[in-house]
Amino acid sequence: MSGRPLKLLIADDVELVAEAFEALLGTEPTFSVVARVGRGDHVLPAVEKYRPDVALLDVDMPGATGIEAAHLVTAKYPDCKVVLLTALPGSGHLHRALKAGASGYLVKATTGARLIAAIKNVATGTIVIDPQLAADALRSGPNALSEREQEILRLVDRGLSTRAIATELFLSHGTVRNYLSTVMAKLGARSRVEAVRVAHRRGWL
Repeated sequence: MSGRPLKLLIADDVELVAEAFEALLGTEPTFSVVARVGRGDHVLPAVEKYRPDVALLDVDMPGATGIEAAHLVTAKYPDCKVVLLTALPGSGHLHRALKAGASGYLVKATTGARLIAAIKNVATGTIVIDPQLAADALRSGPNALSEREQEILRLVDRGLSTRAIATELFLSHGTVRNYLSTVMAKLGARSRVEAVRVAHRRGWL
């Protein structure tokens, strides 16, 4: 990468935010913004086309989350480093972000100087994590939900009833109810909806 600017891809569904990031990063002579997309499911095709050195992905995007996009990118193009950006400092997605292969995890409210430094560092192979996000992740701990429990909660989040979830997953109605009872107990939630909300807040979905 020496001798040429680092090629960057920006993914954010809020156009004003994406434009602001592009304007900021465009002031750094060692960077070149080669692509900008507004959906998570557009990230991988853009990486395939432009082959950026670093992809900056918003965590919350339509089509696919930044974490889902990061997993696809790092699996197929491991030389492309991924920096995830979140607007919610307490969202708790750090464990999932690292599992997806992200090299950086920062809050959007970080300073321009810190963002520029983070991009340069991840391009050299360094992992960069916002200290507050790291502290939040330590407090919330690793994901306490099993893969099946997460799957069921995602279907709840989509608005499916217990009976519809049972049909979708080829389980009995009673089995799904038992899973949901266990999940609510783990999360200290009084309802399915509250369980989804708590799981999202902890970054477990």
